[in-house]
Amino acid sequence: MAKRLLVTYALWALGGPVGLHHVYLGRDSHALLWMLTLGGFGVGWLWEFWQLPGWVARANDARELQPRSPEPPALSPVRFFGQVLVGIYFGLVALIGLSSLAGFYLLALPLAVGLGVHVVSSVGDQTSDLRSTLVAAFLTSPVFYGHALAILPISLTASVTAQQCRRYKPSRAPETLRARLYHLGLAYLAFTTPLAYCAFCNTAATARYLADAIGAVLGWLSFFPTLGSFLEQLLLLPYCAWRLLMEGAGFGAGYFQVWEKVYEFVQSFQSERQQLAYKVLGLRDGAPVEEIHKSYRDLVKLWHPDHNRHRAEEAERQFIEVQAAYESLMRSRKA
Repeated sequence: MAKRLLVTYALWALGGPVGLHHVYLGRDSHALLWMLTLGGFGVGWLWEFWQLPGWVARANDARELQPRSPEPPALSPVRFFGQVLVGIYFGLVALIGLSSLAGFYLLALPLAVGLGVHVVSSVGDQTSDLRSTLVAAFLTSPVFYGHALAILPISLTASVTAQQCRRYKPSRAPETLRARLYHLGLAYLAFTTPLAYCAFCNTAATARYLADAIGAVLGWLSFFPTLGSFLEQLLLLPYCAWRLLMEGAGFGAGYFQVWEKVYEFVQSFQSERQQLAYKVLGLRDGAPVEEIHKSYRDLVKLWHPDHNRHRAEEAERQFIEVQAAYESLMRSRKA
């Protein structure tokens, strides 16, 4: 039966974030991706509004089996960015639910990241070699074993491999709707099982791993206070959202406790960062604003690179540290 544009737009408006319009058009990989990310975190769902007519036309043309071009599809920066992002997202889900399992960094983490990358690779009429993508993820994982930010290099390596192995999907007869929904349900169940396990069994271990990851990111950005503050709020967004939605609802307590512990860690990290800022400025903890301003002006004059050409590298490092410490203390005072 021919697909209708009006029906597609109605499904997009009513159930777009969970991929109903993609199920209608036979784009099951895209539907699964939208189910697991709520419409590409909302942005993808809105962005595809203008693409629906083209997808409807291709869905109607695809009813007749046609040979695919042997040439690989053109390289897509948008698809590559999506592969990296969804790979990280799948890795974070594994981190939340399975981080206490033995061999997590060697088995569960690269498997989750590789599968996330492959889901994006399979959107539309394209796909990639799943085996090569997983091999790349598993080979990269031991190099960053135990690192809090291991997800990023694993996702990058798997995404590059997936792009190198990209190809068009072979033409084949479509499955029945029942079979397609069955496969989508199994995939969704496999994705949500680690989260359910986390909610009931894995609160303390999950909080520890998430705290390590957040601490590593914020530590790297300690010299860029504005960016660090923005990222800090972004990383704690799940905590804030779940606190608003779940505090009085009586369910989801396990997941809420995870972010409670992470929030406590970040508060402790902020306190240690303030103590370090006072130390950099040569002040006691809780020094008044006047002393902060005076110490900052004196140290800026002392370590300005133009006044220390004989030791330019050390002066630049000290100058940046003083500025970062001053901005951190002033931002906390304003807050």
